[in-house]
Amino acid sequence: MRRLILLLAMSLSAAVAAASTLIPQPSRHVPAQGTFAVDADTRIVYAAPLERLARYMTRYLPLQTVAAADAGSGRDIVLTIDDSLSGEAYRLSVTTDNATVVAATYGGAFNGVQTLLQLLPATVYDGAELPVAADCCLVEDKPQYDYRGFMLDVCRTWMDKDNVKHYIDLLAFHKINKLHLHLSDDEAWRLEIVSHPELAEVGGYRGGGSPVWPRYGKWNDRYGGYYTQDDMRELIEYAAVRNIEIIPEIDLPGHSLCLATIHPEVLCDYTPDLSSSLGYDTRSALCATDESNYRLLEDILGEVCGLFPSKHIHVGGDEVDMAQWRRCPTCSAYIERCGGDAHALQSYFMSRIESILLSHGKHASVWNEAVDGGRLSAATHVYGWEGVKQCLKATADGYATVVMPGAYFYFDMKQSPREPGHDWAAIFDCRKVYSFSPAEQGFTAEQRRNIIGFEATFFSEAYASRNPETTAYIEYQTFPRICALAEIAWSDAERDWDGFYRRLKVHYGRMAAMGVSFRLFPPEVAYRDGMLTAKVDDRSTIYYRRDPLAEWMPYAGAIKTDRPWEYAFESRYGVAHSPEAGVDARFKTITPAFRITSSMPQSGTFTFEKAQAYGRLARTARAADAGDWVQFTFERAVECRRMYVATGNFQLPRFIFENGYVEISSDGETFERVGDLDCGGYTIEYPARPIKAVRMVCTSPGNGAAFVSIQPPTIYPRL
Repeated sequence: MRRLILLLAMSLSAAVAAASTLIPQPSRHVPAQGTFAVDADTRIVYAAPLERLARYMTRYLPLQTVAAADAGSGRDIVLTIDDSLSGEAYRLSVTTDNATVVAATYGGAFNGVQTLLQLLPATVYDGAELPVAADCCLVEDKPQYDYRGFMLDVCRTWMDKDNVKHYIDLLAFHKINKLHLHLSDDEAWRLEIVSHPELAEVGGYRGGGSPVWPRYGKWNDRYGGYYTQDDMRELIEYAAVRNIEIIPEIDLPGHSLCLATIHPEVLCDYTPDLSSSLGYDTRSALCATDESNYRLLEDILGEVCGLFPSKHIHVGGDEVDMAQWRRCPTCSAYIERCGGDAHALQSYFMSRIESILLSHGKHASVWNEAVDGGRLSAATHVYGWEGVKQCLKATADGYATVVMPGAYFYFDMKQSPREPGHDWAAIFDCRKVYSFSPAEQGFTAEQRRNIIGFEATFFSEAYASRNPETTAYIEYQTFPRICALAEIAWSDAERDWDGFYRRLKVHYGRMAAMGVSFRLFPPEVAYRDGMLTAKVDDRSTIYYRRDPLAEWMPYAGAIKTDRPWEYAFESRYGVAHSPEAGVDARFKTITPAFRITSSMPQSGTFTFEKAQAYGRLARTARAADAGDWVQFTFERAVECRRMYVATGNFQLPRFIFENGYVEISSDGETFERVGDLDCGGYTIEYPARPIKAVRMVCTSPGNGAAFVSIQPPTIYPRL
């Protein structure tokens, strides 16, 4: 009787049919009557090759594990092998007596386990108390693509071993099976190389006495870290248990400023003019004709090949500043012999790197620019990041291609105009990610056969200045966009946003249990007949506030007001939240005429007029020294409730005054200091008098570059 009551209660608690909740959508799902109850008597019974998987499951289901040979009969979760299936395919059968996962490979069985976890209550991701239950069903499933990847940049913002493990878990829950780990760049070197320990010991840190300039945040600290080879072996094993292959990237020959700062002899043989950067050498391209560089790279890549089981090692090839090669006597001579095409020299460099990898039994993965100058081997994987056009070309040229155009798959992009992130590729949320279809993008049937999968990426330039000690920022930027990536990489079903969004809203509960700080769609705000309302369609809770410094309050219903622009709304679900929402007037800005003056000369290309016209950046002709300043003088004094002024690129604390303060003036002559710059900028809140001029003053020398960017002010009028 007790078990009957338990089963009835569990059946009633399954409010949504299992078929409508799974992400990614399986190939075939047949619901059945009844539920399978998991209680303290349930065991995980495993075939010998799946012992690690059984142990993995106990993290979410605190059950006894038993080898199949010793199991006998019982009401069990059974993990078994069937060679008739292929690759990562699996079959999951849930009856009232058992839940059985069948696959030919470890990866297939792991995928089946992830589906089983989704069929159980979301609390399993956060240490559920037994009993729990899954609806009975049959799932027969396999992925559309073998490569379902995510690139994590740990160079611009350091992520320690535990944070990377946490992110691996989140990827694994969504059947992502490749982690492309970006381990070297201009800003850091994150992997121990035993034969050259200085690369990580010095290059793993920036600022605080390090020769590596402290870009992107924490300018006054010694910031960073690196993975020892033992750390990386631990991460590789941790990922492998979760069916994830780690693909390392050593970015060459560009993006090598950190390496060149430690070993300046790798640079081309000429004397650069460093006056505009106040003596800091910003060159980032290895000399492609210096034989000693290839000996150094043989040491480095030899260790990387020996450390990582992956058959492919990513060696970059993107954004090489070829102007440095043109100034080099030997590199420029090579280019001239090739008819003046610097891409031919890049092709030479990449072919040499490819040979090193081949000598260690590995193949190259490269960014799409790396194949612009010539043919690499047929085993090369090309990552098409710049756009769909480059992906089309790589597949047409016969390369195995990872499709990841920035306008769809760069998850460091903004999700709406007022949110954090970049916007150089596009502004998009998970709906656009979900919409990507190779056929609709113009890939022929033959080209589609050359697509090995999809990858999303998170370059972390804007992360270091946004509380990098927590994963809230990266999770907000990448989820639920990763859910959409998982769906299009796994499922070949016809795209149906409404159906996907319905499943996604159920999946919110799982992500909340996982502890993910994901991004919710903003509340819909309306103002009619003096009443301000907000609503959501996802069971999140709405909050509001009037003062930007006030605490958020629970929203209980329509607000009567004649000043709707004073109210901001957001929704929350667990630790997830939406962007701020409100009536249009709240976000309205004005563009009063102003003039830029500075102690620094302006760039000949990015003149001050660029910023004075709003919407564009200006640049100075050199980096700032202590005491340098930039001033905005308005044609007429401006009344406003808020004004943001900044040095640096939009949405990115780069090319800034790294330390400084802000002064304002109501007459253009007498200035009052109002605050210190934060990440190159400052927000003036509710100034007491109209502002005639704003001055930003630098208090530290240099910024690791040869100029300062200047943004136009962002001004919110009084309402």
